[in-house]
Amino acid sequence: MSRTYHISDFAAFLRKYGDSGRDRGGWEESARDDNRRSRPDRDANLEFKQTRNGYDRSRTIYRVRSREYSLRESEVKTLIEVGKFRVIPADDLARLGYRGDRSRMESDIQNLRHQGLVEQRSIEGHESYSKQVFTLTEEGHKLLSEQNLIPDRQTIYHGFVKAKEARHDADLYRLYHKVAKEVDRVGGKVRRLVLDYELKRELYKKLSRIPPDKDLAYERIRLASEYDLNVVKDKIPVPDLRIEYEDECRDIHRLDLEIATRDYRPQGLAEKAKAGFHLFARPQDHPKLRRVLDTHEITAEIFAL
Repeated sequence: MSRTYHISDFAAFLRKYGDSGRDRGGWEESARDDNRRSRPDRDANLEFKQTRNGYDRSRTIYRVRSREYSLRESEVKTLIEVGKFRVIPADDLARLGYRGDRSRMESDIQNLRHQGLVEQRSIEGHESYSKQVFTLTEEGHKLLSEQNLIPDRQTIYHGFVKAKEARHDADLYRLYHKVAKEVDRVGGKVRRLVLDYELKRELYKKLSRIPPDKDLAYERIRLASEYDLNVVKDKIPVPDLRIEYEDECRDIHRLDLEIATRDYRPQGLAEKAKAGFHLFARPQDHPKLRRVLDTHEITAEIFAL
């Protein structure tokens, strides 16, 4: 029988089941080389510089073509965080990114919106009420890209997606913070986040280029192996979020995370579990998801989101 795991279980789980970064040729070596460069380190976690009188209020002028932007360090880091996750709920950003200082977040967001770098929108939440979320604008994306403010090998996004996808993506930020806390607890350091958009884009591009005279089944397995993924029923399942982190020995590891909901079809949930992803779900969705896993006789844990 599957059971709901809480985050207190996750440190031991991480030590036992975290991917050991098997040698995958260029993908693995590239990740390791990029993370050992002498470029100044940009922490994956959003943390704000504090002075004796509170948060740093100094501003830097950034010029992008014919425009100028005046930004605090905390505002730049918020732009990076929003770009990495595509969508971040206002409540989660205030609680997790700004450590509960909502007034500070609102001040930063107001300035970012005034300069056309961030957009705010209301989406339907999992409950009966709506929630406010943020995303980068195209101008915000250009600023980060042209000023070289993006962490090494990190993809960023701008603009809203479909409402259903936005509601699902809005949970990724909270999931990341929950897992990143445990990575840090066991001495690791998050280096890169990969959303399913990025993995799907790369996989589909390479799959479409397989010559017709090749053995498709073999090529699919080879390609999945290149990305540390598995083939399940002639498909390559992709996780919602991949966290690449460095351990104390500076070896690169990966955690593939999936947010499961009550709307998942049984076959789709079974494929995600068989692919080896770590499943997370909201408490109200656990009973149905557990029944699906048990019906398919799949031994997989469901962590609390």
